[in-house]
Amino acid sequence: ENISDFSLNITDCAQVVVPEEVFFTVAAAGILENLLILIAVVRNKNLHLPMYFFICSLAISDMLGSLYKTLENIFIILCKMGYLTRHGDFEKKLDDAMDSMFILSLLGSIFSLLAIAADRYITIFYALRYHNIMTLRRALVILAIIWAFCAGSSIAIALFSYEAATVIPFTILFPLMMFFILCLYVHMFLLARSHAKKIASLPSSTVHHRTNMKGAITLTIFLGVFLCCWAPFVLHILLARFCPHNPYCACYMSIFHVNGTLIMCNAIINPMIFAFRSPELRSTFRKMFYCPR
Repeated sequence: ENISDFSLNITDCAQVVVPEEVFFTVAAAGILENLLILIAVVRNKNLHLPMYFFICSLAISDMLGSLYKTLENIFIILCKMGYLTRHGDFEKKLDDAMDSMFILSLLGSIFSLLAIAADRYITIFYALRYHNIMTLRRALVILAIIWAFCAGSSIAIALFSYEAATVIPFTILFPLMMFFILCLYVHMFLLARSHAKKIASLPSSTVHHRTNMKGAITLTIFLGVFLCCWAPFVLHILLARFCPHNPYCACYMSIFHVNGTLIMCNAIINPMIFAFRSPELRSTFRKMFYCPR
């Protein structure tokens, strides 16, 4: 907020403010939609599969992102009303907690997407051995390692966020992981056709391969939405750290509230993709909302 106030003095770009009503509505919708995904997976035993557990991990990350922006906005309102100050010890601890939640949400989303991508890769290219490679227990261990690492990293980064040595690795991690997932995609789609020919003689292989490719396409949509929603905010962090006094950087930082809203829009869009692309989830939602005759 101090950087935003300062940027108004060095640029002609007016600060874009998102109405609080819109802010809280989008955040609440994102939290409720992802909560429905978690409930659907818990209730339907047919969804107790590694892929859906990784999807639940992504849903939890989205919920944390929406919750972070909601709490941050509430604290800003309380500061404006005079109930909180900007430079007190209690407020600094709250700020560190909010930063930790934000980083946890971002890292959780990145590594959840990476786990889903790896799961799709194994499903497509090691279809006959998939259930031996990706067991339910192994998936739970992977998720436990991911969230333990993300939690530890989020706390460390939040505590030392003012050090360039901390900010640089954090911001480099985002494009690095996205590049790794992109390479996985390119490899996946280049070899998909040749792999399909090799298994074409197997019973029901065509239908199975189409299902796997549909999962890969769904994951591609996830990645595209994630980049569109999170990349502007990550760019804001970089500009605020390395060129806060530049008029062009300050002009971009004037849309801070819009970038924050995009994060919450990601939490709304992902569950819609789940519901639209997964017949099993659609069936579970129908059973949840409509009582059977």
